[in-house]
Amino acid sequence: MKNTPEVPENTTSPGIKAKFVLLSLIGIFMFFVPVPSNGATTIPIEYLVSFLTGHFMAAGRLYALAVILIATAMPFIKKTWNKDAITTIFTFTKILGAVFTVIVFSGVGPEPIMRADHGPFLFESLAVQVGTLIPIGAIFLTCLMNYGFIDFIGQFLRPIMRTIWKTPGRSAVDAAASFMGGNAIGLMLTNEMYKNQRYNTREASVIATGFPVVCVSFFIVVAKTASIMHLWTQFFLTSLLVTYGVTAITARLYPLAGKSAGYYREGEGVPEEKPDGQLIKAAWTEGLRVCQDAGPVLSNITKNVKNSFGLILEVLPNFMSIGLISLILENYTPVFDWFGYLFYPVTLLLQIPEPLLAAKAAFLGLAEMYLPVLVVAGAPERTRFIISILSISQVLMFTSTIPCITATEIPVSLREMMIIWLERTILSLFLIVPAAYLLFLWIQ
Repeated sequence: MKNTPEVPENTTSPGIKAKFVLLSLIGIFMFFVPVPSNGATTIPIEYLVSFLTGHFMAAGRLYALAVILIATAMPFIKKTWNKDAITTIFTFTKILGAVFTVIVFSGVGPEPIMRADHGPFLFESLAVQVGTLIPIGAIFLTCLMNYGFIDFIGQFLRPIMRTIWKTPGRSAVDAAASFMGGNAIGLMLTNEMYKNQRYNTREASVIATGFPVVCVSFFIVVAKTASIMHLWTQFFLTSLLVTYGVTAITARLYPLAGKSAGYYREGEGVPEEKPDGQLIKAAWTEGLRVCQDAGPVLSNITKNVKNSFGLILEVLPNFMSIGLISLILENYTPVFDWFGYLFYPVTLLLQIPEPLLAAKAAFLGLAEMYLPVLVVAGAPERTRFIISILSISQVLMFTSTIPCITATEIPVSLREMMIIWLERTILSLFLIVPAAYLLFLWIQ
């Protein structure tokens, strides 16, 4: 293990202390401080992105189109399109994504693509928004990630995170970043922490497949769509408890339990050290040490933004291909009805109202987390409540987290993600249903 010499507080320059505090406060403000926006509450990073995309949507559309076209061309330019089966599949989905994007951008095309809740929704509400969020988020994530804040927080949370999720204390910031800024932000942070030897392979895999929940603003969208805003507090708290409770279980199951404890490219890891003496002093010292060794701010911002575009190039075309195909199949074919039978025994056993509909919705979460909520919009309230939470706790989906993970250096295969998704879905249902039963028994 690499032994990094401790930086005593009394030998640290005032400039380093000021840098650590100032950058940490900037990062905290951008990702964790609630601000009012149009009668609701959001966070500054989301407000900034919404402002830019709202006022410059035409430029945002051009930008997203360019990114998707470049992303589609890159595998052929680099001659990596047929490197392996997964790469070939995602190259094909990128081509489809580019075709669909051009059709949507032109405004002329077949009705299944051009209906408002299909292609235009995916392009403007997902591709443009996420394509803007990730690089801007990378700028401010530098403040949290590179200059000691994560390491400072990690000292306090280490016992809890290690005991429950078998991850370092610093991983709590990944969860918070996803919660506040979206799962793409959380995954980008996790990937950088993995490449910087802060997480080993097993830790990074657990975090990537279990921590990137949707941002808090999307919780509201889900609750409104399912007409359960009057149960907001119960929905919100239950979603968090179930999501992270399931992650604690899957971390101890195959395939995550069998992941290597080695580090990125067999490098020498920088694990968290058990603090000696006073916890606050130890955390402060660790934060200062990392800040002192971090290097220039502009250099780290440039590196993180550059890395963020690598993620964008992988993600945006798949929003338009996998997401749109899933929506078309859902609205025009019985395909998802057939696949819904996979979970029908579970929903029937748990006596969820309209069990077949609930089973279909459970499977749809693999494509896009918004689809299950749309499917059960007219179902009984208990079913809507259960499926709304399930759409959050499944975590893995083809329109966002799966291509995001595939785009990172974290070695979780598509087969492994499918197994984890299946585990998460079944475990979530067994946790959500009793909670929903007790809640509705109490409020009736």
